[in-house]
Amino acid sequence: MREQDHIYTKSRRNFIRKTALGTAAILSVSASPAILRPNQNKKMGIALVGLGYYSRDLLSPALLKTSETYLSGIVTGSSEKAKTWSEKYKIPEKNIYNYSNFDDIAFNDDIQIVYIVLPNSMHREYTIRAAAAGKHVICEKPMALNAEECRDMIAACKDYKVKLSIGYRMHYEPNTQEIMKMGQEAEFGEVRQITGGAGFFMSNFTNWRMKQDMGGGAMMDMGVYPLNAARYITGKEPDSVSAQEFNNRPDIFTEVDEIISFQLEFPGGVIANLITGFNANYNHIRATAKKGWFGLDPFSSYGGIKGVSSKGPINFPEINQQAKQMDEFAISIKNDTPLRVTGDEGLKDMIVVDAIKESIAKNGKTIYL
Repeated sequence: MREQDHIYTKSRRNFIRKTALGTAAILSVSASPAILRPNQNKKMGIALVGLGYYSRDLLSPALLKTSETYLSGIVTGSSEKAKTWSEKYKIPEKNIYNYSNFDDIAFNDDIQIVYIVLPNSMHREYTIRAAAAGKHVICEKPMALNAEECRDMIAACKDYKVKLSIGYRMHYEPNTQEIMKMGQEAEFGEVRQITGGAGFFMSNFTNWRMKQDMGGGAMMDMGVYPLNAARYITGKEPDSVSAQEFNNRPDIFTEVDEIISFQLEFPGGVIANLITGFNANYNHIRATAKKGWFGLDPFSSYGGIKGVSSKGPINFPEINQQAKQMDEFAISIKNDTPLRVTGDEGLKDMIVVDAIKESIAKNGKTIYL
């Protein structure tokens, strides 16, 4: 049993009540200004939870370019990082938290949004603790270790009346939005086949992606990209899943998957043949329809997204994906409007990932959803 499961039970109510705030504090938070309707003309403060590569090199620079949000706080277990970030981004000491006093964020009106940028095994815990603190949540993908954890997170955010979004930055990217439209609106007729993959050559074997109990492995890292792409191109959920695992470096990949090939069958007979891995650098998606084809290469990188179709190029202006994502989330909070990416989007991917793992465990057997 994982450490989190000693902290939280499967009962939704008991699970939520065992967050660090406790029932009395939760009742106090419910009336706190932190969860009241935000000022329409004021930027919303975001606290980054976890200061690794993605926060350091992508999210924090993006927050210097946002119009609706700003970096107001950080959560880190490193005093050295706390000092560096405080000096660089002028973050006051009262807005710097660690993993022990994280729940005190409930009483900080400078922070309205918490962005969870932690290993996958920590997503559920910190999403629920943030929700209990009355803060809106963006959680990085994949949403959690499995679909059950996703449901816990969705339930907690609903109970505490905060918004939950998952870090599918590509949904905000205009070239990606174009292929969503091409697929879902059948611009070239009904899509019949999707091929693609996302991977990189793993050479750093000391990080959490190499640890099973932390949610590592290629499928839980890069594999969510082509899976999500197949879903957003078709606008449908797969009926069945089959998958195979390969390992070119068994002496290194002793805990997690190095390469996974997986096949999805969607309603209407659409087939997606997809691959992910830590074995090579690749990033592409292509859909073939009755009257043409379209795709992106690269399709999920941090920039340079470009594509082509049977009618010509797909080449919209480049944007800062993370800035767009965070600003749009803030606008949805301010206006109380629907989110582009909800917790349900993360749950739907994890339902398929669970089936992929089951198929591998059963020697590639087709799993019906």
